[in-house]
Amino acid sequence: MLGFDYGTSNCALGIMSGDKPELISLADHGTYMPSSLYAPSREVIVNWLQQQLSPGAKAEFSGLRRFQLQRGQSMLRELALDDIPGDLFFGKQALERYLEDPSEGYYIKSPKSFLGASGLKPQQIALFEDIVAAMMAHVKQLAEQALQQELHQVVIGRPVNFQGLKGEESNKQAIDVLTNAAKRVGYRDIEFQFEPIAAGFEFEASLERETRVLVVDIGGGTTDCSMQLMGPQLMPSLDRSVHLLGHSGQRIGGNDFDIQLALKGIMPQLGMDSLLKSGKPMPVNSYREAVAINNINAQTEFYSGANGRFLQQLKRDAEQPELVEHLIQVHQEKLSYQLVNSAEQAKIALSDNDSGKIALDYLNNPANNPSGDKTADVSRLLLLDAAKRELTSINELMQDTVKQAGCQPDAIFVTGGTAKSPVLRDHLQAQYPDSQFIIGDNFGSVTAGLTRWSQRIFA
Repeated sequence: MLGFDYGTSNCALGIMSGDKPELISLADHGTYMPSSLYAPSREVIVNWLQQQLSPGAKAEFSGLRRFQLQRGQSMLRELALDDIPGDLFFGKQALERYLEDPSEGYYIKSPKSFLGASGLKPQQIALFEDIVAAMMAHVKQLAEQALQQELHQVVIGRPVNFQGLKGEESNKQAIDVLTNAAKRVGYRDIEFQFEPIAAGFEFEASLERETRVLVVDIGGGTTDCSMQLMGPQLMPSLDRSVHLLGHSGQRIGGNDFDIQLALKGIMPQLGMDSLLKSGKPMPVNSYREAVAINNINAQTEFYSGANGRFLQQLKRDAEQPELVEHLIQVHQEKLSYQLVNSAEQAKIALSDNDSGKIALDYLNNPANNPSGDKTADVSRLLLLDAAKRELTSINELMQDTVKQAGCQPDAIFVTGGTAKSPVLRDHLQAQYPDSQFIIGDNFGSVTAGLTRWSQRIFA
């Protein structure tokens, strides 16, 4: 009986130890594995996955996937000729392999962000299912090794909305991908629970009386809010729907804060705020597309050949062509994830410091930056300015949830990795100064709540 937070930022598994949830150690990853994957080529992902699956699951490979397997086998032969292994890497190891040479291989961070995307073709949905299944297979194997037992029952967390353009159709698409992936890796009994409700379960265990709690779960890809009636007398109930007073969610999360900080903090160093020789401002669309790592269409457009030619013309038209040269380097070397990762690390550092610098040494090139290391200055004030739109949207989600509930919260429970940021915390607390304000376990609250729910429904 597991709780599985397949998160946008991290993956974590929990199991009950007595009457308390306990996170499972995932070998070298620790208790949290960053939600990222690296493969020498995306064509070999399905081949790697086939080797991990049971005979029954392998038999399900047909049609489109048989074709993908054939392509993967061809790619593996090509890689072998270059003495490149066909292994997959996960978590921090995936990021490290990507950073070794961003122009090679296939790297994806936060695949959960794409599961509800509209307009995905069948082969794209199949690819995402393979990616999710590969990540699930990896963490399941590590958990089974740690516990010395097979695992078949799981409660998986889900946002209120995956935020595709087609609403419930997008939600169904995402849930189907997660369900199919979980079945393929050997889970027999699969249930889902809303992530903000799961986070609320963990907080509820600390309450001594009935309390109206506004749970704000700011994940890597989505923010979910729910107003829940909680208390020790309500905990044993298996039907908590009557205690859910309101809920809302939107595709705004920690990744968006990272992207906006990259745009505001890094992209000026690449010429975003500079001028053309004509005196007109620099077109910014390519700068936005470069860091939009959670938007398939934007990334496809940025890395297209047509945009590469456009950037070369932009360099010729620029008043400071040496700055645009860095944007061209991003295009040529596929550095989008590296830029956003730099911003993410700066955001984390700003949790403990008022200001700091982002090292951009990977953009250094003696031909266009002879003066030395390139850096970008950041501060909490800059982060607050960069995240104005995201903070406003989170405020609106909270207000909408309170309006649905028809009452004010006694307490506000905020969880998710981004909740650690003083910029976010201070901003949210100012919206409800009369309510008790609690910051939960930034990463573990959802996993713990899913684990508690797993015990209740599978016991």
